[in-house]
Amino acid sequence: MNRREFVALTAATPLAAMSKSSLNVKLGIDIFSLRSQKWTPFQYLDYCAARRVQVVHFSEIRFLGSLDPENLRKVREHAGELGLQLEIGMKSICPSSKMFDPSQGTAEQQLTRMIDSAKTIGSPIVRAVLGSADDRRPGPIEKHIDDTAQVLRNIRSKATGEGIKIAIENHAGDMQARELKTLIEKAGPEFVGVCLDSGNPLWTLEDPHLTLEVLHPYVLTSHVRDSAVWNVPKGTAVTWVQMGRGNVDIDSYVRKYVELCPGRVLSMESILLGPRIFPYRDPGFWDAYRQTPAWEFVRYLEIAERGKPYKEEPWEASNEAARERQALEESLAYTKKLVATL
Repeated sequence: MNRREFVALTAATPLAAMSKSSLNVKLGIDIFSLRSQKWTPFQYLDYCAARRVQVVHFSEIRFLGSLDPENLRKVREHAGELGLQLEIGMKSICPSSKMFDPSQGTAEQQLTRMIDSAKTIGSPIVRAVLGSADDRRPGPIEKHIDDTAQVLRNIRSKATGEGIKIAIENHAGDMQARELKTLIEKAGPEFVGVCLDSGNPLWTLEDPHLTLEVLHPYVLTSHVRDSAVWNVPKGTAVTWVQMGRGNVDIDSYVRKYVELCPGRVLSMESILLGPRIFPYRDPGFWDAYRQTPAWEFVRYLEIAERGKPYKEEPWEASNEAARERQALEESLAYTKKLVATL
């Protein structure tokens, strides 16, 4: 995106068009929504500024280009010129997770680098994850929770000394809400909190409203997107969709988030992957969810029962980069209208 395109887009969405109430809600964009664009961090910032958000969430190191301090200072300077706040993140910090990359050093070394980077770039948090649904099999997930909590305790003095908090995401089916709460309490809620994702609970057989109810006291930042859930012969199907297209009552979720997590960022994370099947009718499936209370699962089933098969998206897109932008902008426009009513 060149400067002329940026100015034209900015003029198309003036701040005057936004209500006073909407300006009291911090909106952001998770750059993972634009993962196929292959832009520089400066191009990502220009794009986000043109969409009139307040925060840019670099959820992975690759989107920053590098953690070289000079690069981070330049990114911070450019963001400042555009009036944007920054958040940065990384992947797994659990040494026993299948997602963890030991080639980058120990979990403590990787987190220490990210804390230094957050301090340099001006991010109040480092977003991190335990892993994914793969870590529930063979599991148990409790071992990975203990390992992650130990890593976090090991870097406590570094994080608190720099004034940086660690935001653990409920990520890709790794932990249910009560499990992530356990991790936060074990690690230390004075410096560890949650990056609350509204789409990932469905990958753990969980109602996202329940996730919000349990974790809102610990929320530091968020990812938000809508989801469609429906019954299939083997169990349920879940797919992530543009805001307003799903059946999880995302409007009510956003309203509750703004009420329960005042001042926290509401960042769009747009992901279109196609349906994923959760074969809960297979007894072996439950090996990964032995501790799930029946009443929690019933709340998840109630969402599926009111859902219908979602077949509107061409899941194999010929131009993925263009589709990413279109989907993100649709969700962002929907959310701006929603928060304007608050």
